[in-house]
Amino acid sequence: MSAKTAAVASAVLCGVDGQAVRVEAHIANGLPAFNIVGLPDAACREARDRVKAAMTTAGLRFPDTRVTVNLAPSTIRKQGTGLDLAIAVAILRADGTVPEGIADEAAFFGELGLNGEIRRIAGIVPLVDAICESVVVVPFGAATEASLVGRHRVLPVRTLGEMVASLRAEEPWPQPPDDQEPEPIADPPDLGDVRGQAVGKFAVEAAAAGGHHLLLSGPPGAGKTLLARRLPGVLPRLEDAQALETTRVHSAAGLALPAGGLVRVAPFRAPHHGASAVALIGGGSASIRPGEASCAHNGVLFLDEMAEFAPSVLDGLRQPLEEGSIRVARAHASVVLPARFLLVGAMNPCPCGKAGAAGACRCSEWARLRYFRRVSGPLLDRFDLRVRVDPPDPEQMLSKLPPHESGGSAEVARRVAAARAVSLERGFISNSQVPSSRVAQVADPEPPARRRLEAALRRGSLSGRGFHRVQRVARTIADLEGYLGGVAERHISMALELRVDPEALEAA
Repeated sequence: MSAKTAAVASAVLCGVDGQAVRVEAHIANGLPAFNIVGLPDAACREARDRVKAAMTTAGLRFPDTRVTVNLAPSTIRKQGTGLDLAIAVAILRADGTVPEGIADEAAFFGELGLNGEIRRIAGIVPLVDAICESVVVVPFGAATEASLVGRHRVLPVRTLGEMVASLRAEEPWPQPPDDQEPEPIADPPDLGDVRGQAVGKFAVEAAAAGGHHLLLSGPPGAGKTLLARRLPGVLPRLEDAQALETTRVHSAAGLALPAGGLVRVAPFRAPHHGASAVALIGGGSASIRPGEASCAHNGVLFLDEMAEFAPSVLDGLRQPLEEGSIRVARAHASVVLPARFLLVGAMNPCPCGKAGAAGACRCSEWARLRYFRRVSGPLLDRFDLRVRVDPPDPEQMLSKLPPHESGGSAEVARRVAAARAVSLERGFISNSQVPSSRVAQVADPEPPARRRLEAALRRGSLSGRGFHRVQRVARTIADLEGYLGGVAERHISMALELRVDPEALEAA
């Protein structure tokens, strides 16, 4: 028997992007053997057993000669089980079981079960987006996800036997599942439920309107988490481009997507304070995957008990806060992960949490200092808004006013949407994205406001970065007011009041 070869298209994940792969099968005379080359990882090498068992279960003959599968290009590490289906099709094509035809212009994605079932894999959206073939064959449950790219004919299949029958034109291709109606989105917690906390509520509104990072500090039970969890309820829904970006990340991370496919609601991620650097920032040794910071892309990353996170983990956020992306470099690959999120941190003023209450704090001065210094100065300087949250007045807590008595999420969301629309007219999604070179133009301070800024700079209470951030916050406050002129003194004053010095947050 002369040697036979065949090749089919597929792709593998690299971060949140797909990398096209050519799966080549070679069948030649020799003792029965099945080898996979081309830098596969352990899970990819195990495809030998999965493919053999799936073909046998489907009633297909596996060649009893020497079979070699090459995953090209061989310079890229191949991870996971997503190439199983492509490997099986390449062997069947080389053996002549599958004729020429649609397999020549199709790419194949899916994991094979021992019973011949084709199972869905993570990252269908970026994988499909990486190939140039006009047809994609995917697991049945991933059809909606694969169709989001919009450039391919999607053929969903349930089993290997079903797919082979369709490739042979013995059976019609299964019809894609009907588009599912988007599930009703549960109403997020309403900002109007929060009693008191006028400053905290306004800080949440300003953070949503301008995309400004927010730090809430105060004793336990004061309402920090309560405020933070109501932030998604006042954020606008994602535009088409943002929704597709976020969906790509969630698909690559293996997160569940909504029934309609696209992630339209700004994501809210709240990792535990024991999260590692890889879990928060992304990366990994054998396989680079997005972390919580990337999963919060175009949404909110909430760090509760922020001072309990490892300092090295927190400092890893400094680059994405400035650039909106994370560069992960490993020996075998370097990837860029999107990570433009609104960071919200909540922390106590001291280890016992009672600093500020007369005679209540049990911590030594050294313990308070050590606790607060776990959050580095450069990271604190990246918070546009730093607010002290104290327990509400007892009269407000005992008030019989109904929920949403004022400042409910719907009302705040309307003001946020109007402020963002003004920012979009200037060419920016939010004021936090205005580059330093344009701040003076977008947030030109009026003479009294300029003097107020100069006084803050002379006192040393503002760094160069903080100077620009205060101007951006002032612009957001002016936009919420509907003030279209320059930045007035009251706007600068409010921006400075919402940027409490770290020493004031720490003070007992």
